[in-house]
Amino acid sequence: MQQASIDSIQASPAYRRLIASRRRFSFTLTALMIAAYYGFILFVAVAPHLLARPLYPGATITLGVVVGIGIILVAIGLTGWYVLHANRTLDPAMRALLLDAPKESEA
Repeated sequence: MQQASIDSIQASPAYRRLIASRRRFSFTLTALMIAAYYGFILFVAVAPHLLARPLYPGATITLGVVVGIGIILVAIGLTGWYVLHANRTLDPAMRALLLDAPKESEA
């Protein structure tokens, strides 16, 4: 791809909207993950006795282990959400911009 094509794509309002949308979505997912993780850490610091409780009487697994696994599952879920969004929305939009690029540079 020639520099003129790259410049025309980068100057395109559709490209700018796509980049802004991707950035907004990724920052939202990042904020959700940070909130979940630091919420867990704060909970550990403030109320460790609640996380140390067994799941049921006589259990060796505590509530903290289950919540920790939940944090890992949240991270996996957020990653999956990003991949789905990228595959269904961001990648097709970028492909469309790239297909239109030669037409714009010829005009």
